[in-house]
Amino acid sequence: MTTFGVEEEFLLLDPVSGRPVPRAEEVRAAADLQAALGHEEVQRELLQAQVEIATPVCTDLDEIGGHLLRLRHALGTAAEKTGCRIVASGAAPFEPLGPVPITDSGRYRALRETGRLLVEEQLINGMHVHVAMNDRELGVAVLNRLRPWLPLLAAMSANSPMWHGTDTGFASWRTVVFGRWPVSGPPPRFTGVADYDLRIRDLLACGVVNDLGQLYWQARLSAKYPTVEIRAMDVQLRVDSAVMLAGICRALVSTAVRQEREGLPQPEPRPEVLAAANWYAARHGVSDYLIDSLTAQRRKAGDVISDLMEHIGPALEESGDGREVGSLVHRLLQEGTAADQQRQLLAERGDAALLEMLTERTTASYDDD
Repeated sequence: MTTFGVEEEFLLLDPVSGRPVPRAEEVRAAADLQAALGHEEVQRELLQAQVEIATPVCTDLDEIGGHLLRLRHALGTAAEKTGCRIVASGAAPFEPLGPVPITDSGRYRALRETGRLLVEEQLINGMHVHVAMNDRELGVAVLNRLRPWLPLLAAMSANSPMWHGTDTGFASWRTVVFGRWPVSGPPPRFTGVADYDLRIRDLLACGVVNDLGQLYWQARLSAKYPTVEIRAMDVQLRVDSAVMLAGICRALVSTAVRQEREGLPQPEPRPEVLAAANWYAARHGVSDYLIDSLTAQRRKAGDVISDLMEHIGPALEESGDGREVGSLVHRLLQEGTAADQQRQLLAERGDAALLEMLTERTTASYDDD
């Protein structure tokens, strides 16, 4: 069974006003005292109003879900001890009182010098899925095969409609914010691992990026682990939604590996269509149409998701994930994304109700949702 793991980023918000608060170090110190949290499971992020968790290497969806619940509960307890709350929203829904300080490290200071306002506006949170990949040549081929599906992952995971107290009109404002960095969005097509490494060396040599961590492509080979890292998704409000996306990502990688070994041709979406599909996904989520990056046609979101499920169906059945992922995808189509739910609740009940929902659902167990 192909192993995988998940990283999630969270905001630290004031429990009354919902404003981001710079208490990451206090929360991490409190987290160190939590018996349920292991070494390195809570990590620093760019801004001091953010923290990140990382699951251990897992073999199945039950394990992924169990670790995410454990980590969210323990981190939530640590945050409450410091007077704030963790919130799984892809962007800061309420405006901070001023710029949130960066985490004090040489890397982050250099990043601020590169793009000062961009750094100040990085109050965005993603979900990253790592899928085991020991062969880098095969990994690059997998990246090529993932490219057409990345906008759909952004659409299905949309959870950032609000930004600093304003409805952006987008389902995933995080996708837009990240897209302003020089190396971002769907990755280009590579001819092989030598081409992949050459392009990265060129980006580093010309100073466009300072390190491998600034390769903000929506899918890349991890610089830390022998994995393909899929980064297209907003952090998920509900744990089971994160489980769904983790299962889909593993199935996409497994399907790509199988197709590569069978010698099937790699898809070649036109770069401008792929970029447009990604923007359109960020704008609408799954509430409208999506752009099929392979045909350059506008199609109903449900039809594109149906294509995805057919594409990865054999991999889901092989891993035993078919029933769970299928059920959660059905719920997504029925209820919409967390972005839809945020926007609806805000319109019906206002800021306080939105903040209450965000804080409660972030640490809710399955039975509580």
